[in-house]
Amino acid sequence: MQAATSGQGGVFPSVIKEEEDLLFKRFILINLEILLMNVTLRQLQAFLAVAQTGSFTLAAERLFITQSALSSLIKELENTLGLRLFDRSTRRLRLSVVGQELHPHIEKILQDLEGVVSEAGNLKALQRGKVRIAVPQLLACTLLPEVMADFKRQHPGVQLRLIDCPVESVMARVFSGEVDIGLGPERETNSDIEATELFTLPFMVVVPPDHALAQQSQVRWQDIVGQPLITLQGQFTELLVSDVGEAARELQQDSFMQVTFMTTALALVRARLGITLCMPYARMLVEQNGLVMRPLLDPSVERSFWVFTRKGRTLAPAAEEFLAFLRQELGRDWQ
Repeated sequence: MQAATSGQGGVFPSVIKEEEDLLFKRFILINLEILLMNVTLRQLQAFLAVAQTGSFTLAAERLFITQSALSSLIKELENTLGLRLFDRSTRRLRLSVVGQELHPHIEKILQDLEGVVSEAGNLKALQRGKVRIAVPQLLACTLLPEVMADFKRQHPGVQLRLIDCPVESVMARVFSGEVDIGLGPERETNSDIEATELFTLPFMVVVPPDHALAQQSQVRWQDIVGQPLITLQGQFTELLVSDVGEAARELQQDSFMQVTFMTTALALVRARLGITLCMPYARMLVEQNGLVMRPLLDPSVERSFWVFTRKGRTLAPAAEEFLAFLRQELGRDWQ
């Protein structure tokens, strides 16, 4: 019994002391998080400078302030925290026990903040960043890759992510936040989508090179009456017929072959199953299929393409720069 009592007397006080120290540290850290809301960056920098140099004189020189200004910063910090951070004597200055506990945490706070400021600078300078763009399939395989490559050469640190999707889902991806920018033909928007016009282009007719219409420098709508016409599903055909107006009356709309993708339409034209309509930016794809394009007139029907963004949401610097670059490139090529 006596040995047990002796054991308790030798062990328990040290265990209790360790638990008290741990609780004290937790108390300090919890309250530090709360109190730091009222602590200034300059006060933390002053604390770190004094802790690292062990001297008010050297710390003041490092921060390019007077010693009295430094003393005021330390005093304000101690008053805010309600703790003494330094033990002062006529001979030496050293961190208090509490100061020693807080030192690594304050040092980490300043290092993290420096990292945030550095990262913000990189984003602003376009050394880093990410741009997510949703575009219809035809734009994705014709116009956008070259523009993206030119932008990437100027800003190699910016990541570009291209999402090719059906026309009707472009705005949905912008609205959901999956992408920063959507590009596509004009569509009715809701109150959460900001739409600005990017460029306007006329429709062209696409035929095999030995087709009778290929021998003409220009083709009229009247010339394609009776031709098997391959169009795209969705609003493409409805808007087209509406824009053509009177000239569309003689087109046999019931006989239109409607497909989802322009690449399918071009393959069908290549197989001489009909003719199709598309935009001038698809010329490379048309020529890859061994086909030719001709302007379609009387009337000249144009389609406008728009940029869609989320209303009230500021674009990141990289996305803003890409959008400005896109306008510049397309304005030079198409307007």
